[in-house]
Amino acid sequence: MSTPTEARVPVAKTYKLYIGGAFPRSESGRSYPVRSAKGALLAHAALASRKDARDAVAAALAAGPGWAGATGYNRGQVLYRVAEMMQARHDQFTDDVVSAEGVSRRRAATLVDTAIDRWVWYAGWTDKLSTVLGSVNDVAGPFVNFSTTEPTGVVAVLAPQESALLGLVDVLAPVLAAGCTAVVVASRQRPLPAIGLAEVLATSDVPAGVANLLTGSAAEIGPWLAAHEDVAALDLVGAPGEAARALEEAAAATVKRVLPRPPVEPDPTAPPSLARLRTYCEIKTVWHPVGR
Repeated sequence: MSTPTEARVPVAKTYKLYIGGAFPRSESGRSYPVRSAKGALLAHAALASRKDARDAVAAALAAGPGWAGATGYNRGQVLYRVAEMMQARHDQFTDDVVSAEGVSRRRAATLVDTAIDRWVWYAGWTDKLSTVLGSVNDVAGPFVNFSTTEPTGVVAVLAPQESALLGLVDVLAPVLAAGCTAVVVASRQRPLPAIGLAEVLATSDVPAGVANLLTGSAAEIGPWLAAHEDVAALDLVGAPGEAARALEEAAAATVKRVLPRPPVEPDPTAPPSLARLRTYCEIKTVWHPVGR
């Protein structure tokens, strides 16, 4: 029996996936070590397989009608609740960002603050999208013609590899704010902030299946998501550079909306815009007769 003065080996936790509101192990049984920016072993994360990706898409597809059918105001309340829950776990997220990204604690705290504020920003847009992106159109004849927004469906996101928390929030929040559901592949080398976010999503008001988070290799999982017929849009921001073109080609076979991989990973601290919200909204136009 060890004494209090003797060194002990800490128990490294093995984290699971987040699919359909639950935390299952990968069906493959695989995991991989997660190390800090300095090389220390932090934990093990599940190495998701293509079966896990299919399960995540099925969960997102099932949750889609309920989430899309909720009022914008209600979706805004839910996203604001995510911000509240992240605020309550601020210290934990700060620790995770320090370990994952190797930044100072002050810098990590600022990144966490910005991630929380980003949820609030997108929460404020949920009930304004139709007003800003829609329109009443001028037409010739006895008709009124107006356009309004609808969610595009299931969105697969290959999250940024460098910005483990803020970059993830920056690509996930607009998907949910637009009324879409998400399957996200987190940063392979820096998954712990994403796992913490999954725990927040599970304990907030986000319905099961609306957001699903996989850990593992974007290079392995990406092709299956790109080719999946039930995935309506694909964000390649964190895709491996050598695979991005092939993923775009696979997505074209099922006529997906694709956000291409940028030459360099975007700066997530830059002010947010409506670009991603607009991408995930379909515009539906309705004609209605007026007069006699």
